[in-house]
Amino acid sequence: MVSNPPQLIIEAGRTERQYWRDLWRYRELFYFLAWRDILVRYKQTVIGMAWALIRPFLTMIVFTVVFGKIAKLPSEGDAPYAILVFAAMLPWQFFANSLAECSNSLISNSNLISKVYFPRLIVPTSAVVVSFVDFLISGMILLGLMAWYDFVPSWRIITLPLFIAIAFAASIGAGLWLASLNVQYRDFRYIVPFIVQFGLYVSPVGFSSNIISKQWRLLYSLNPMVGVIDGFRWAILGNESHIYVPGFFLSLGLVIILFIGGIWYFRKMERTFADVI
Repeated sequence: MVSNPPQLIIEAGRTERQYWRDLWRYRELFYFLAWRDILVRYKQTVIGMAWALIRPFLTMIVFTVVFGKIAKLPSEGDAPYAILVFAAMLPWQFFANSLAECSNSLISNSNLISKVYFPRLIVPTSAVVVSFVDFLISGMILLGLMAWYDFVPSWRIITLPLFIAIAFAASIGAGLWLASLNVQYRDFRYIVPFIVQFGLYVSPVGFSSNIISKQWRLLYSLNPMVGVIDGFRWAILGNESHIYVPGFFLSLGLVIILFIGGIWYFRKMERTFADVI
């Protein structure tokens, strides 16, 4: 009895569906890359992961002194200024660290990318997860500040995972753009630190976005991190914080565009990575 020879079936769109299934098949590589980067980041440091606490804590102190004590900018309601600042430091540090890690993730894994097949999307995504670990560690400072000031959050705190998901989308979207562009144009390794530094000053990290004039508030919300930061403060500060709804939805829409556009551009350029990296 002669068996039928194997058949090759070419179906439109099948490769794309296979790609997303491969993301699940290669999940162990995702775990390995994330765990490796976590270990490497703090390897041979004296205080290890405590750096994830020291950096945002010192930045919070500087911003509290400069904006809260010297400039005497108002907080939101009766919320302590230190908590106001740190509620913004959490998503901003997560976003900034994600940009820095993602932009160099493909370059630093060039040997792996040029020799082995796997969905390249795993590399920058695992870099975001590494930054999220720092985010979780830094959250311990927020708990300490709440205990120090005897500040009890309201029911809104249960909505915090929603705003964390939005911060994730913004970080991955922007990170995919920069990771792709950094492979094509190595100049972006110098541009990313400037973007992070500039973004820190134009985002409402050291001050409340409520001090922005109403006529400029919607324009100011073109910065996607404005909606993310305002959302975090709304959830953490409770009734002391009021969110600017039109600006929040504008920032949310831009985050969605950034996220979808980042995946689209990354997938478009992915087939060339092994050749130009």
